[in-house]
Amino acid sequence: MIRVVLVDDQPLIRTGLRVLIADTPDLEVVGEAGNGAEAVELVARLRPDVAVMDIRMPGMDGIEATRRITADPGLPTHVLVLTTFDDDDYVYGALRAGAAGFLVKDLALETILDGVRVVAAGDALIAPSITRRLIGEFAARPQRAARSGRATVDGITDREREVLTLVGRGLSNGEIAEELTISVATAKAHVARLFTKLDARDRVHLVIQAYEFGLVAPS
Repeated sequence: MIRVVLVDDQPLIRTGLRVLIADTPDLEVVGEAGNGAEAVELVARLRPDVAVMDIRMPGMDGIEATRRITADPGLPTHVLVLTTFDDDDYVYGALRAGAAGFLVKDLALETILDGVRVVAAGDALIAPSITRRLIGEFAARPQRAARSGRATVDGITDREREVLTLVGRGLSNGEIAEELTISVATAKAHVARLFTKLDARDRVHLVIQAYEFGLVAPS
């Protein structure tokens, strides 16, 4: 069972998501919050698997709440941003804050539910086409050099470099396995080692680093 906290300042949105999840056997809503401050307190207390987070809310917004939640290494919670606004600055802010995925509210309901499952599994949610647009622009921004100060990826093997490149292109573990003619378990193990070696929070941040290190060029 995947435990979910819903964070949105609109009660109608929270009610709709709660009703939708209630009919889903593998998901369970364990709490709701109407702003970022409530979300931070609720997540710390309930320790859910996923926080479905709106961005624009009164008081503390969703980006700051995401930053505080993901800054706590003791929390098992992944943040899925679900918002009406798909402005690039919001996406950049959410990813920098540690969000594992970004969806807009006009997507199909089943897509949103699948997104919760993907994020709960520790994977990224951004589709390859969106990854190229958003992460490519993110990586082209000047602050990338200040973050790492490295022009090359140190401390990883040639195979891990290949895997990182494919992650940067938006491939799943299964697609990586097919591309490199290895098992899915082996591909997953390589990705797990990259998380550790590159100090990446999740797959989204591996994608960012693949762009930052020049392994994938923005389209």
